[in-house]
Amino acid sequence: MLNVIKKGDFLPLTKEVNPNKLIWRLADELKNDDNVKPPAWAKNVKTGVNSERPPSQSNWWYLRASAILRKIHLTGPVGTNRLRTVYGSLKNRGVRPSHHAKAGGKIIRLMLQQLEKSGYVKKSETLKKGRITTPKGQRLINKIAKAVR
Repeated sequence: MLNVIKKGDFLPLTKEVNPNKLIWRLADELKNDDNVKPPAWAKNVKTGVNSERPPSQSNWWYLRASAILRKIHLTGPVGTNRLRTVYGSLKNRGVRPSHHAKAGGKIIRLMLQQLEKSGYVKKSETLKKGRITTPKGQRLINKIAKAVR
């Protein structure tokens, strides 16, 4: 018998809503969590070698953490290296052609650890390494997706 995904299931609902609205609402929800907090050095650090300056938004830590949580929910199991590739961008090399550069790994790794400590994400026990969302993380994303809808 085929497994048919119904409209109310987690993944299709997350794909139906506007990702920007979902990420911003999820960031507001993560601000209330005591385990997800930016470290002291977060206001002065660049997000990768391709960045020229630190992020200008005051809540960039929560926005990136919520985007990572959404990405893990949609494509998981996902590891740090794959997320570095996703959040990287073009590096300006002067007159030479631009090339893609990965994002910084420390920031992503620390966010994953914080999300894991909060109970939204866990390490995968299958052959494919990476992190997957827990039922608590799925409930949070689904609740916010229904509110954004």
